[in-house]
Amino acid sequence: MDTGSFSSLALPVFPAGNDTRRRPVGECREAAALTLPSPAPRLCSRSGRRLPRARDTAVALGPPPWTPSERARPAMEGAELAGKILSTWLTLVLGLILLPSAFGVSLGISEIYMKILVKTLEWATIRIEKGVSKESGLKSSASVGIIQRDESPMEKGLSGLRGRDFELSDAFYFSKKGLEAIVEDEVTQRFSSEELVSWNLLTRTNMNFQYISLRLTTVWVLGVLVRYCVLLPLRVTLAFIGISLLVIGTTLVGQLPDSSLKNWLSELVHLTCCRICVRALSGSIRYHNKQYRPQKGGICVANHTSPIDVLILTTDGCYAMVGQVHGGLMGIIQRAMVKACPHVWFERSEMKDRHLVTKRLKEHIADKKKLPILIFPEGTCINNTSVMMFKKGSFEIGGTIHPVAIKYNPQFGDAFWNSSKYNMVSYLLRMMTSWAIVCDVWYMPPMTREEGEDAVQFANRVKSAIAVQGGLTELPWDGGLKRAKVKDTFKEEQQKNYSKMLVGNGSL
Repeated sequence: MDTGSFSSLALPVFPAGNDTRRRPVGECREAAALTLPSPAPRLCSRSGRRLPRARDTAVALGPPPWTPSERARPAMEGAELAGKILSTWLTLVLGLILLPSAFGVSLGISEIYMKILVKTLEWATIRIEKGVSKESGLKSSASVGIIQRDESPMEKGLSGLRGRDFELSDAFYFSKKGLEAIVEDEVTQRFSSEELVSWNLLTRTNMNFQYISLRLTTVWVLGVLVRYCVLLPLRVTLAFIGISLLVIGTTLVGQLPDSSLKNWLSELVHLTCCRICVRALSGSIRYHNKQYRPQKGGICVANHTSPIDVLILTTDGCYAMVGQVHGGLMGIIQRAMVKACPHVWFERSEMKDRHLVTKRLKEHIADKKKLPILIFPEGTCINNTSVMMFKKGSFEIGGTIHPVAIKYNPQFGDAFWNSSKYNMVSYLLRMMTSWAIVCDVWYMPPMTREEGEDAVQFANRVKSAIAVQGGLTELPWDGGLKRAKVKDTFKEEQQKNYSKMLVGNGSL
């Protein structure tokens, strides 16, 4: 057979539909040319050189190095790792801190932390004492120490200058006392943080700190990392959980009808959530004389240093609080709490009506089944060194007064809230980045108003007892001077006292 006959042979092809006829090769090629798309024409550059097709380029480069699934894999792995870290973190918080604090027990972790902290601060104090010369030694005074003043009473100073007759030189003594009061008065320094004897490795304490050594600076840097990178996230987590449980728990308990079960659940929710919030501040509290804890139907009065005074006291017992209605987050908490517990909240307009406030408080203490009322008679926060004038309104109500003295240890953290300098968020940030909150609480025997004693005298007697028990300085000044001017009546009283000393016909 010659080769030219191959072109006339009929080869089998795939049938199309029901057509089973054999078609010649040429006819099949023509059909394929009609049905298949023609290849795209190759482009040419200006020089006439052919450019490569996209298909040829793709084949030459090979498959893309990253597929969509491979691109998403690192993000998925990162999310999975973050989820594992978060779950581990919450498990540790729940098992080691949250549950023990809810039941009022301790696993000993805070005690170990406090021992390490005490040893570290003792070592830092020794290093500072070695590095500071004796001439510029640390001050032992707790005041700001702008001037060196004579603390003896004015009568004693005048008696040393003269006899019974007035002398012109007495004016210099009064001028000296006046200048001392202008430079550093007794009131203004009570609204600033107290000065520490030695530095506690916090940058915002001790005005006398200076650079000592590289080792001490290294310890301070490590302390900053621990406080901001470890303690702060832990404390924020605990505070968020505690506040959330307080709002949710009191809201649910508030839906129950009034009964002993509702009161028991309300106290349980308040105690549990306040204990969690105290753990969020690494609080270490020692309660003394627990046999004198305030009883139902009474009034608990205490000196006021910080908003967390409420948490400190509520950790050991529940109270019905008295205060002004707020907005924002504080308002949400107040509205939730009052549903479960008979707290006494006043509108701003009602706070000015003293008779209305007194009436509502009398109605509360008349029911001996209600929780004791918690009142801070100073009306403002004082810097943990003094007790200022108690407002007499709390002592006109009648009933039994349960005094409580609160004293913080400033070596581990400054609990004082200077509301004119820091807002609530800044204050809480300072608290949560401190080492710890350490304080002592003394419950004192109940006191009642004696026969012939007015409300002012009763208030001063209670204030003196709290000052002595807490080791605080007792001052007659009104805490309202923090923002208000001195009353004219008080000025006139001081002028009368000065005139008595000048003319020599009387004494204080």
